[in-house]
Amino acid sequence: MRVRPTGEWRNRSLGGLTLTAVLLLPGAADAQVSFQSQRSQAPSFGTTAQADPIADATGGDTAPSRVTGNGATDTGAGLPASGDTSGGESGAGARAPTRAVMALRTSSAPNNRALGPILRRRAAPLRRSGSPTIRATRQITQASPNDLRLTPIVRSAVIGVPGPPLLPLAGIQTTGFLFGGGLRQPLSIDQAYAPLGIKVGTFTFLPSFQQSIGYDTNPEQITRVAAKPSMVLRTEADLAFRSDWSASELSGELRGAYLDYPDNQAASRPNGAGVTRLRIDANRDTRIDVEGRFAVDTQRTGTPDLNVGAATRPLVMSYGTTVGVTQVFNRLQLSLRGLLDRSQFEDARLGDGTVIAQGDRNLNQYGLQLRAGYEVSPNIVPFVDVLADTRVYDVRVDSSGIRRDSDGLTLSAGATIALTRFVSGEVSAGLQHRTYNDPTLRNLTAPVMSASLIWTASPLTTVRLNATAGVVETSVPGSSGVLTQAVTLEAQHDLLRNLSLIGGITYVTSDYDRVNISERGFSATARLDYRFNRWLSVRGSYIYQQVDSSVATASFRSNTWLLGLRVSP
Repeated sequence: MRVRPTGEWRNRSLGGLTLTAVLLLPGAADAQVSFQSQRSQAPSFGTTAQADPIADATGGDTAPSRVTGNGATDTGAGLPASGDTSGGESGAGARAPTRAVMALRTSSAPNNRALGPILRRRAAPLRRSGSPTIRATRQITQASPNDLRLTPIVRSAVIGVPGPPLLPLAGIQTTGFLFGGGLRQPLSIDQAYAPLGIKVGTFTFLPSFQQSIGYDTNPEQITRVAAKPSMVLRTEADLAFRSDWSASELSGELRGAYLDYPDNQAASRPNGAGVTRLRIDANRDTRIDVEGRFAVDTQRTGTPDLNVGAATRPLVMSYGTTVGVTQVFNRLQLSLRGLLDRSQFEDARLGDGTVIAQGDRNLNQYGLQLRAGYEVSPNIVPFVDVLADTRVYDVRVDSSGIRRDSDGLTLSAGATIALTRFVSGEVSAGLQHRTYNDPTLRNLTAPVMSASLIWTASPLTTVRLNATAGVVETSVPGSSGVLTQAVTLEAQHDLLRNLSLIGGITYVTSDYDRVNISERGFSATARLDYRFNRWLSVRGSYIYQQVDSSVATASFRSNTWLLGLRVSP
């Protein structure tokens, strides 16, 4: 006869199964505790309800049953539900263990099918794919970032008043240089008509060439009585370039022009300006900056510093460099820069061939600048700037017997601002004190100012403000220096995508210390740009210049009309 195992026998078999799991599997002690808790709840011998601890251990999950080879139903837990033995009928009352239990006792490996639910429940949770730091790093290194390299459009800065580092440091002052000869470039160009440039290696170059013809009522910029009008031919070339490096950057803007007056060759003259900048990203918080700059202009024959009837306009050249390092400490930014500038003056020639030497005006300027800024917010970074400089002349004593070497200290404070996404720039103001070696020259204390702001009033209108003030050198006997201020306001409005109207005004004041000489200058410019396509445009402009000086021979007025064709390959 068949003997059906009771619940007590099943409990004993499951106890051995659990004991084996405890011995073979690390961390299975928890399973034994769970089993003992379930056993205490099992029905007593003779009851009809059969408790299945393995099914309970799996959280109530049941596996689909299947029919085995001997006709017994396998519940998926390793034990036949009917309790049949492997050898058929057994002796009277003898209970033989099932095949699953025998295999468990004789084999050193546990039954995976029986222990699967327990192992799945007691296994350690799956490891995460990575920490947030690793995930962010993978996104940066494996995903293609946005291309922050050079776009096909490089916009040159408007050539108006020279930048603040150039005017006070170089020690030069010419009306033509302050006026800038009118606006050179529009503030912005619609991308559909902007030049694409020329790609050479890792650099993109944007050259341009312009030939203009027009008329000037006073090309020599002298008194109205002696003015001799002439037709004017203006030849101008520009070059903007920028590197295409993943880190660091080399860029620059260069401009040169020559004005030819066929009816008055004495007034023909060149002018130009340029700057190149190299930024080296040493690491995340350290940056090295190297800048080179130059400016070329001519002196008016009636200027108080010359005041002779020269046959031609002598050249004035200024060039220099700046090397600095900037370190960022969280929100604090510290910059230390060394500056070197040199100014040279060409000798003047009179109509009879006499040479007026100006070599005693040549000088070098050495400066050390320290700036500390704190980022209050991404929109405003206030800073404090300290500049110590010394000006050394090539000739110790000039033609008037004066030693003009001097030392200066400039303190200023300002901020780099981006009040909204429409207004950006930098503004600062302070005081400069200069001490001269010659006891006959009085020490100077004068205000300094620097401002460069751009206001995008609308998608079609842009306004730009430049302002600068400082102390420049002079050769007038008895005067320590010239206090010069210049303000330029420029505006551009796009009538069409390829038609722009540009206007600008410049106001200049120059006061000579301890002598009764002062000048007030005004310049107004109106220009119309029409672009046929990316590389060809036509430009018409009108420039009005006026200087009123306490020296009668230094005052002048002039009107200039120009019409030119511009090519930007």
